[in-house]
Amino acid sequence: MSAQPHTHATPNRTQAATVEIRIRRRENTDAAQYWETFEIPYRPNLNIISCLMEIQKNPVTKDGKQTTPPVWNMNCLEQVCGICTMVINGRVRQSCSALVDQLDQPITLEPMSKFPNVRDLIVDRSQMFDHLKRVHAWIEIDGTHDQGPGPRMDQEDVAERYAYSRCMTCGCCLEACPQYDGDNYIGPQAIAQVRLFNMHPTGKMTRDERLEGIMGDDGITNCGNAQNCVRVCPMSIPLTKAIYEENRETIIHGLFGWLKR
Repeated sequence: MSAQPHTHATPNRTQAATVEIRIRRRENTDAAQYWETFEIPYRPNLNIISCLMEIQKNPVTKDGKQTTPPVWNMNCLEQVCGICTMVINGRVRQSCSALVDQLDQPITLEPMSKFPNVRDLIVDRSQMFDHLKRVHAWIEIDGTHDQGPGPRMDQEDVAERYAYSRCMTCGCCLEACPQYDGDNYIGPQAIAQVRLFNMHPTGKMTRDERLEGIMGDDGITNCGNAQNCVRVCPMSIPLTKAIYEENRETIIHGLFGWLKR
């Protein structure tokens, strides 16, 4: 079942001497999932990554059973890369920025449910990057010669594009989206990147290709307007604005695009 966004849990005001963590685990893609509970000493300013690293040092469950070290993905440790995303206490978010002092115990850690679970808290997010390839999420630039200064842009457009450029492809919006299920919907992250690159003066050269990338059976029309994506986005990206603008663009392209051929 996918984790849906909800309000932040009320932080524990009186901290216990230990931190109890329940992890949904899986040995490999063919194995069944199961729960294991761990307990580690409390110290101020712990985040979830620190807790997992502490468990990894001595992987013994709360009831004294020796087990294998839990595995997860991490990289930047400052909420930039998005790779440490998981479901924490029922809410999808980055584990590097999730502080124990702001979480109710026992703390539950689960892998995202919208992507194939590889092992423990690791998922395969390849489909997200495949979608970016499909919508041509880059600008074609001929680097063989000096093209001079880049095109000037309106400051409002620059500000809007900057917001979309902050996407770290973490998958939070897709995990929270009720429409994103298998091949049913391309998702808000790809649509926002279409908006980002189609707003660039140079990117308009391949604008139609991007629009056609979100006009298929799993395209933009499958958005159910739940708006969960903007509630869970850690970078506060205006995803619903991108969906609105690209929905308008695809309609115009569908009606009048044939005139360019």
